[in-house]
Amino acid sequence: MRSTFTAKRLRVRRLIGGFAALVLAAAGVNAHAQDYPTDEVMTTGLSVTDDTVKVGILHSLTGTMAISETGSIQAEKLAIKQINEMGGILGRKIEYIVEDGASDWPTFAEKARKLIDSDKVAAVFGCWTSASRKAVLPVFEQKNSLLYYPTFYEGLEESKNVFYTGQEATQQILAALNWANEELGAKSFYLVGSDYIWPRTSMKIARKHIENVLGGRVVGEDYYPLGNTQFGSLINKIKLKKPDLVFAAVVGGSNVAWFKQLKAAGLTADRQPMLTISVTEDEVLGIGKQNVAGFYSSMKYFQSMDLPGNKTFVEAFKEEYGEDAVIGDVTESAYLGPWLWKRAVEAAGSFDIDKVVAASPEIEWKDSPHGYLKVDPNHHLWMRTRIGEWQADGQAEVIWESDVIEPDPFPEGYQ
Repeated sequence: MRSTFTAKRLRVRRLIGGFAALVLAAAGVNAHAQDYPTDEVMTTGLSVTDDTVKVGILHSLTGTMAISETGSIQAEKLAIKQINEMGGILGRKIEYIVEDGASDWPTFAEKARKLIDSDKVAAVFGCWTSASRKAVLPVFEQKNSLLYYPTFYEGLEESKNVFYTGQEATQQILAALNWANEELGAKSFYLVGSDYIWPRTSMKIARKHIENVLGGRVVGEDYYPLGNTQFGSLINKIKLKKPDLVFAAVVGGSNVAWFKQLKAAGLTADRQPMLTISVTEDEVLGIGKQNVAGFYSSMKYFQSMDLPGNKTFVEAFKEEYGEDAVIGDVTESAYLGPWLWKRAVEAAGSFDIDKVVAASPEIEWKDSPHGYLKVDPNHHLWMRTRIGEWQADGQAEVIWESDVIEPDPFPEGYQ
């Protein structure tokens, strides 16, 4: 009889083999280091040797955003592990350095400088909030380094030095509002968000679409500081206004208090429909599945999706982090980063930033965990939007999906 250890090891090998079959087209054929001499594949002082290449992982391990960013760290580590087990990149194994942005935007900028200047990493996978991305953006542009940013965000940005692996506003917000208007008959909306760049800009875009395109009304709009746990007055306003839909972008640990207080006040999904653009399986783990049942989220990815690439991804993730591990949209987006970087490096035959950037547009991955994707010249991804309805088991049932949407980070009429 096989030992438990041997059986588990064989299972891991099968997972890696199955995953390899799905991603070879997206990840490129592995090369041997001797075919790519270090002095040719690295001409700009990056931390690349004959055997290894260093990258950075920069997320909040602590603070109010840790509830959301932990999954991103896990996904990036898993992708790097799988890439290494498939032979690495240009014959070199990836070594990663993890830094804690600590839910503090100046700290993110400081850690980004450290990774680029001191560690000389070839790429960084990280950030979550738009505030953290805006804090590090000047650093990456000034030093001509590379960031793979995984979070759905407000758009209105395009940088040579950033690849955005999450949705921008036209892909997530406009499609979601159209669905709510058509399928739920929503005409009146109450907008709610945490008080920083992404929610405020997202709601500005949402208001314009509601009023100018859908012919609807915004009956209330409120923002609360990150980490806020008191939503009583907001809930009373919602009860008074009775909107057809609450459209929410509350993030981080605040979501725990927000959903629990909604339920305590009797504003369950059957009494007050709500569509959020910020709650994924990662947040549900902290909020409690009993508090989200019946509400909706707009995302490109849900763990429950019945796709070949997703089944293999979920199995590998749970093999690595335990059967109780959950995977949300941003976690999946974070997982994409190392694979897209690998593909671009191998297409370029170099780790040098300018060459990797030039090789990235038009990269396709037909069987990614969320399905088809393509890298646009504007550094965003072509992808679908889905509406998920949260179930009693903490998973979302996908009840609608769009066609593949071309990214448009600067939509006319919404700026």
